[in-house]
Amino acid sequence: MEKTKIRWNDEARAKILDDADRVLQEAVEATAASHADASPDEVYAELNRHLKDRFIDYEPGPDVRKYADAIVAGDIG
Repeated sequence: MEKTKIRWNDEARAKILDDADRVLQEAVEATAASHADASPDEVYAELNRHLKDRFIDYEPGPDVRKYADAIVAGDIG
């Protein structure tokens, strides 16, 4: 079997993505609750602190900045 054929089936792939979304939601909610009055950079750093150990080879992307800005703006409810 070619190694490019080794992959999760669609059901497992969907669960992995759902789990990743849940981890992101929990990090955003926790950060919003504890850092509502912080600067965007502080919120961004806190989000990354919550996420970095939850994913293999985690690298922050534009989504993390988007959610940090939403927390600071009070848009997370």
